[in-house]
Amino acid sequence: MFGRIVFVTGSSTGIGEAIALHFARLGDTVYATMRTPDKSGETLRAAAEVEELDLTLLALDVNDDHSVARAIGAAMERSGRIDVLVNNAGLGNLASVEGVSMEDVKAVFETNVFGPLRTIQAVLPAMRERRSGTIVNITSISGRLVSGGHGIYGSSKYALEAISEGLAIETRKYGLRIIIIEPGFISTPILDKAAKPLDPDDPYVETLSRMQGMYTHARENADPPSVVAEGIAAALDDPEPKLRYILGAGAKGTVLAREAASDELWIEQGAALTDEEQRVWGEKVFPRQE
Repeated sequence: MFGRIVFVTGSSTGIGEAIALHFARLGDTVYATMRTPDKSGETLRAAAEVEELDLTLLALDVNDDHSVARAIGAAMERSGRIDVLVNNAGLGNLASVEGVSMEDVKAVFETNVFGPLRTIQAVLPAMRERRSGTIVNITSISGRLVSGGHGIYGSSKYALEAISEGLAIETRKYGLRIIIIEPGFISTPILDKAAKPLDPDDPYVETLSRMQGMYTHARENADPPSVVAEGIAAALDDPEPKLRYILGAGAKGTVLAREAASDELWIEQGAALTDEEQRVWGEKVFPRQE
């Protein structure tokens, strides 16, 4: 099904950019939003012109009520409806629960939780009245499992998962569809931002360093953002619609391993400080498949 009106947040780079391009190339009308489209969005702008795509860049700061209202209003005025809202805008965070600043915590929740909630509340009345529409919330496998250094980031993704599930129940009678997209490691600027120098005197430096090492490895092996864009398109056309879709190489295995592991075994990773202890722990949680 093409010819949809698709509204995407956080489209300046990475996953959001890939989503906007993918749906525009499918023949949909796409509103790609970002904070400063006059200073970013060059790739989208060039593609729209060269390929004659129905793709419009709009200014949107998901942290601002008025900005959300203006952007949603502009899309509604031009197209008359929004068929698919994709909440992609997100903020990463690598820090211990003890050491993270309250300012950073508020910033993460403002973008990752309150931002999607703003856009959801802005599009729902019209979707509900038409009894038609889909809301896609991009969370993460960190909305299913948490490792050290991801307490704040993971909690924001857990929160969006809870909002999404409650919303799916509430809007079911109106014929709306809610989709949760749970990517694993995807090659985006968020991975680069996590590589900031660590304080050697931080009491949690071993745990944070281990997570940072995972980010470094992920930058070399992560899936491209197109995997998420294609996954969303497939989810929209799924003949057996689901609430949750896990995307990315190894992501499903990681989620299944966490579900199979006891809580006690999972948190033991915090005590495994040596390479050998970490290897033994990993073999327990992620046993080799014969």
